[in-house]
Amino acid sequence: MKRNFLTTMIAASAALMFFSCGGEKSQAAKTGEQTTETAVEQKATAKYRVAMVTDSGDITDQSFNQTTYEASKAYCSEAGLDFNYYKPSGDSTADRVASINAAIQDDYNVLVLPGFLFAEAIVETAEMNDDVYFVGLDVGEFDIMEAAKAKGKDWSKLPSNVFCAVYAEEIPGFMAGYAAVKEGFTHLGFLGGMAVPAVIRYGFGFVQGCNAAAVEMGIADKVAVEYVYGGQFYGDQQIKASMDVWYQKLGVEVVFACGGGIWTSAADAAKEVGGKVIGVDTDQTAQLNAYGEGMCVTSAMKGLGATVRAVLAAIQNDKWSDYSGKISSLGLVSATDIAANYVQLPTDTWTMKNFTVDNYKALVADLYNGNIKVSNATDKDPEVSVAFKKYPNIK
Repeated sequence: MKRNFLTTMIAASAALMFFSCGGEKSQAAKTGEQTTETAVEQKATAKYRVAMVTDSGDITDQSFNQTTYEASKAYCSEAGLDFNYYKPSGDSTADRVASINAAIQDDYNVLVLPGFLFAEAIVETAEMNDDVYFVGLDVGEFDIMEAAKAKGKDWSKLPSNVFCAVYAEEIPGFMAGYAAVKEGFTHLGFLGGMAVPAVIRYGFGFVQGCNAAAVEMGIADKVAVEYVYGGQFYGDQQIKASMDVWYQKLGVEVVFACGGGIWTSAADAAKEVGGKVIGVDTDQTAQLNAYGEGMCVTSAMKGLGATVRAVLAAIQNDKWSDYSGKISSLGLVSATDIAANYVQLPTDTWTMKNFTVDNYKALVADLYNGNIKVSNATDKDPEVSVAFKKYPNIK
């Protein structure tokens, strides 16, 4: 393993602080919160030891971190692998790098890193730790290349110990729009965060799904989709005011809110009128229903759990070459095993009655077999038969 002098000195300083100032404080300063799932004292007798590092959230965030944590822990428990998670002490690349280095110093050699915020940390640490596997979830080529450029590195080819997964967001976006119209909603909205490729794919997929269902049902002239980007990845009063107009004046029934925490503004507006919201990335049922019972219609999800299981199994079975040095766009891999797919709707929690699980399975099969095609283009608006109004960015 390549270790630089600075990392060695940091570790030595931390050890000195441990003996002079007390173990708990120095460990917290070095790594942030750390919880060991199997005894740290039992150093690796197994070939692989798995650690997850959280991004800006926690393992109870009901989103990326929690889903990744639960999937990693479950796989390691079943496979008999040591597992640990690390929570950085702050929300910065330096904090994430410190937790990555702490995991490596603790002899964890498989790192699962959820979210695009890890791009810079991966670029900063992967090359000097070439015997450690770095698994970046939802870390795209744009994220990696921008991070490498900022560090003055050429990462046109990823190091062999790095794998990054992105997702075909247009497919779960399509599924959510299709299901919502089949359920009976005729006035829908899409609230995106910033107009980055992933958000655009979600949104344009959603519009295509609404249109496909409406055309099938012969009600394209009765279905309308409002569409806007907030210009940020968090909610606030200005975003909420726009959603108030949609729900209260335009009569929008359900909004697909996509882009970080911007969904909070849609939920705040929806709860005042009994409106509905569609979640994104993970199953947001619990989060949205906390604003109002039954608020969440469904969620357009990325299959983080399926990704974790597949990649960890490949590592454990010496098939890392299937992932080594790649950035892969993950989508549907099965027409019949819906849980194996990397993009999904959550069948256990949705509130839909007219659109059934059997309907969903049929939709997945049609998408997988190519009977229904979804464009992933982000450079032009989808051509649809339903009324489609795209607004200027709110900010």
